[in-house]
Amino acid sequence: MHRTRSFTAEERATWVPLVAVLELLPKQLDTQLKRDEQLSHFDYFVLSLLALSDGRTLRMSTLAIESNATLPRLSHVISRLEERGFVRRLPARDDARATDVELTSAGRRKVIAATPGHVANVRSFVLDALSPTQQAQLREIAGIILDRLDPTQSLAAHARAVPIDPSV
Repeated sequence: MHRTRSFTAEERATWVPLVAVLELLPKQLDTQLKRDEQLSHFDYFVLSLLALSDGRTLRMSTLAIESNATLPRLSHVISRLEERGFVRRLPARDDARATDVELTSAGRRKVIAATPGHVANVRSFVLDALSPTQQAQLREIAGIILDRLDPTQSLAAHARAVPIDPSV
């Protein structure tokens, strides 16, 4: 029988606040976006991925991978966004079995309208609480953890990471 060693006091002091952040931050992001734009954070994330993609279109399977969603969950979200006129599903031009998702003009306007409030919320709860040095440390730490959680680097967080130029 394999026995896992218990947390040290230092490890527990690191882990417990991180768990609290993982619980509280998503709720805070959802609350602001639902209040201001009637979007969940995941809705906003999907719209943002589409807005940043070439032609504002992604294959449904690619969107699922980049957003770390199962196809059934993503399909449900896309159906809701489609009903609101923010996206449309299209047969893929190069594969009759595949479906592309395209951001509509209304969806583009929605994500543009939602972005300032979302950015302000993220600044308020995360970025403004940290010094530039702490932000760099958080980027490094988050990158290390993300590499372990997503070793194939399939998530959008890897593909869309913006390198930081320290000379700027």
